[in-house]
Amino acid sequence: MTRNNSCNGKNLPEDFSIKITAFGKDYKLETFQPLPISREKAFVFFENPKNLFDITPDWLDFRMDTYEAGEKVFKGAEYDYHIRWFGLRVKWRSKIQTYNPPHDFTDIQVVGPYTKWEHSHSFEERNGKTLMSDTVVYRVPLSLLGRIVHALFVKKQLLDIFCYRAIKIMEWVEGIKNENFIQDKSIWHLQH
Repeated sequence: MTRNNSCNGKNLPEDFSIKITAFGKDYKLETFQPLPISREKAFVFFENPKNLFDITPDWLDFRMDTYEAGEKVFKGAEYDYHIRWFGLRVKWRSKIQTYNPPHDFTDIQVVGPYTKWEHSHSFEERNGKTLMSDTVVYRVPLSLLGRIVHALFVKKQLLDIFCYRAIKIMEWVEGIKNENFIQDKSIWHLQH
């Protein structure tokens, strides 16, 4: 897998890779990002749904609607939020389908803009570091028209979102390494 040049020339973290492939009616987005922290530290950050704010681009206008599920994901937890998807305010509900701390968890879209969305987050220890990977299997609605919309807009938007995430994740990691972080109720936040 190679680094992708369609991330608007942003300064991506070293060794970050991303690709999108098509198979059948579905697409698969894969990212790999080595993190110079322990798997446990990485997992603690990602298992807290409130930390999505820190790694989601502002232009998506991400708004979480429910917090009842708590500050840590668990199998069966559901989260409601809204995003701005191509100018439209769209409701999205995610459900945690699998949860295996500190190794992996998977969320699926129950309600939202995609016909299918399965997002697996994996954390693998390698030589004292963590290889974080995201695998998203998704399907765009409207069959042939959906494929055209994907080629023209959706693919680029997803690449931009996940490239932005990679940059913000590395900023968070650098904050940990430089001890410029705070811990509030086991939630890690970047100091701004």
